[in-house]
Amino acid sequence: MRIVIAGGHGQIALLLSRELARRGDLTVGLVRKPEQADDLRAAGAEPVVLDLERSSVEQVAEVLRAQSADAALFAAGAGPGSSTERKYTVDRDGSVKLAAAAEQAGVRRFLQISTMGAGAPPRPGTDDVWAAYIDAKTQAEDDLRSRSLDWTVLRPGRLLDTPSTGLVALAPPPLAAGGVPRADVALVLAELLSSGAGGGSVLELTSGGTPVADAVRALG
Repeated sequence: MRIVIAGGHGQIALLLSRELARRGDLTVGLVRKPEQADDLRAAGAEPVVLDLERSSVEQVAEVLRAQSADAALFAAGAGPGSSTERKYTVDRDGSVKLAAAAEQAGVRRFLQISTMGAGAPPRPGTDDVWAAYIDAKTQAEDDLRSRSLDWTVLRPGRLLDTPSTGLVALAPPPLAAGGVPRADVALVLAELLSSGAGGGSVLELTSGGTPVADAVRALG
């Protein structure tokens, strides 16, 4: 497979690229900065410099066509310390743009990394930036569900930098809140891509007691 990842320099994206390369698949990572290209190559990915915020749907679709993409994955994010405005221009509008480009380019499989907490109003007392992040992710999910794509939304819990355990809880919401290593998020994404499971589903993910392959297989 050839998978185009928006946010190709992110931690989960780089872990996923390494895992897919190990399985014999190729990722193409979209990055904003040319200096990030070597990190992608080291992870077994092919870099393409493209600023998703500034590009048109047509430009993104052309990249998907040029790369003969079998799937697209939205893994981009404005990141810690970013403004309320960029939660919308990246976390919402970036996903909307990639999904529209996938439709235009005829790329049916689409995975979106969201977050636990999306799909509901932010809790009272939530700070403005976090509330904007949850709202942006919710709107991105709503947009994706309206499209004629073979889509899967993955909502990880609190992201951890600890080593992979290979054991997860993966199910439609609601799932009890918890953390999950970024490495295990990457393993779940790789398994969803390889198996084709989870189409038309919103899935929540935390650490648990089920091996990743079994958890994905149980989705049917």
